[in-house]
Amino acid sequence: MSRSFENVVVVDHPLVQHKLSLMRKKDTSTSSFRRLLEEISMLLCYEVTRDLPLVHERIETPVAPMDAPFLEGKKVVIVSILRAGNGILDGMLHILPSARVGHIGLYRDPETKQPVEYFFKVPDMEGRDALIVDPMLATGHSAVKAVSMIKAKNPKSIKLVCLLTAPEGIAELHKHHPDVRIFTASVDSHLNEHAYIGPGLGDAGDRLFGTK
Repeated sequence: MSRSFENVVVVDHPLVQHKLSLMRKKDTSTSSFRRLLEEISMLLCYEVTRDLPLVHERIETPVAPMDAPFLEGKKVVIVSILRAGNGILDGMLHILPSARVGHIGLYRDPETKQPVEYFFKVPDMEGRDALIVDPMLATGHSAVKAVSMIKAKNPKSIKLVCLLTAPEGIAELHKHHPDVRIFTASVDSHLNEHAYIGPGLGDAGDRLFGTK
């Protein structure tokens, strides 16, 4: 059953969907999983930065002068939710090599399913566009906490970039932060009894780093 969600952009480009299907396969190796996530992240970055403002400056080409477009304003800040967010961060930095980078350390308490903070370090966010990256938006609790932490730093805007999302996570995030736009490669069908996205691809961090 397909569902429509407000303020959610599903990047359904054929290359994204093909690479995601390869990542979902349980026999995909750690090295392949890591490479595919990096490749998808570059494609997601292309979409999520589509509305960045431009300003024109006069330059000289080898042939003639022209008014050339450049990105306007302060550099983007990419904020990775550790540890799996680093898999998306690496790909995005290929596209935005001058971006500033922040990290938020959160883990999910296995009993309460609530996020517990263990690390938080971000650059100056004032007036900057923030891209929060995490492969999975499952229950939404970690995303809600991360967005709240970043909002306290007064960024110009916040977008959440995820590989996979679940309807429950989307609803939870937008209950608390309806202004935050979500970019994802897929809205999967449900969460299982362990709060894992189904059909999903398993634990993104474990598959990215080869841990259990």
